[in-house]
Amino acid sequence: MAQQDAAIEIRNLVKRYAPPKGGEAKVALDGIDLTIPRGSIFGLLGPNGAGKSTTINILAGLVNKTSGGVRIWGFDIDRNPRNARASIGIVPQELVFDAFFTPAEMMEVQAGLYGVPKADRRTEELLKAVRLWDKRDAYSRTLSGGMKRRLLVAKAMVHNPPVLVLDEPTAGVDIELRQQLWDYVRELHARGTTIVLTTHYLEEAEELCDTIAIINHGRVLCCEPTQDLLARIDEKTLTIDVAETLDTVPDPVKAWSASLEGPHRLAVRLGGGQGETGRVLAALAAAGLTVQDISTDETDLEDVFLQLTRAEPAAGAVPTPADA
Repeated sequence: MAQQDAAIEIRNLVKRYAPPKGGEAKVALDGIDLTIPRGSIFGLLGPNGAGKSTTINILAGLVNKTSGGVRIWGFDIDRNPRNARASIGIVPQELVFDAFFTPAEMMEVQAGLYGVPKADRRTEELLKAVRLWDKRDAYSRTLSGGMKRRLLVAKAMVHNPPVLVLDEPTAGVDIELRQQLWDYVRELHARGTTIVLTTHYLEEAEELCDTIAIINHGRVLCCEPTQDLLARIDEKTLTIDVAETLDTVPDPVKAWSASLEGPHRLAVRLGGGQGETGRVLAALAAAGLTVQDISTDETDLEDVFLQLTRAEPAAGAVPTPADA
């Protein structure tokens, strides 16, 4: 991918934390390589301590990297730090607010910090977009957790950055507000904003992201289009209810990985071969069994995530409490 096609480029990124007296250095990032395409919704996934927050904090300029290179919208964070930071908006995990500022005041202060002229500020537009305009004059301490989360999204967009990073944006948000937040994120994406998302809700990543990277112990385990990632475990389970009473798995079905789940129920695990389901049903018919119901449990992102992250960590890759 050419540089002009990348929203974020990360090359051999390393972060080591200084060792305690008599101890060893903690390795949070151990040579991360990632290219995030412009215009994508990119999922950055991993268990607690994997290195996600450290990576995001380096992008935000809150943590200094030990070595490696990072470019945001073509700007090197070392050579052009101001332009790099102006190209990205960060929605952090933590809900940190000044209790005596109103949402409108906070938006104006944030815009001022980024040097946005008063004539170009979008306080009303952004607060309406996140459904907080009616709370514009309320003290932030009176807002609910979901409102505060949405206010963080609005704050991150005051300077109209081409890249928006959402670090666990739906943590503690109820279902309705979560849906409202994702509707707004989809709207931003439709306008051309590149979205980088970290989440522990894997179904969200599977639904929203076109590309997903999974990291663990400071290393990239995979970075692929979502559909390619799901195809890594190309298997499904058929749950079949039959009219007849079964004492054991019928012989014609033993060619597959099958188990008896009850006197009238079979579970058959299949690979990704075409026509496998039809052959199972034909085998049951040959055994004189009457199929009354059938359901399919397909591979999902959780299966892939668990398979990849259960691997033992590489030597020297030590998770750090700073990235919990």
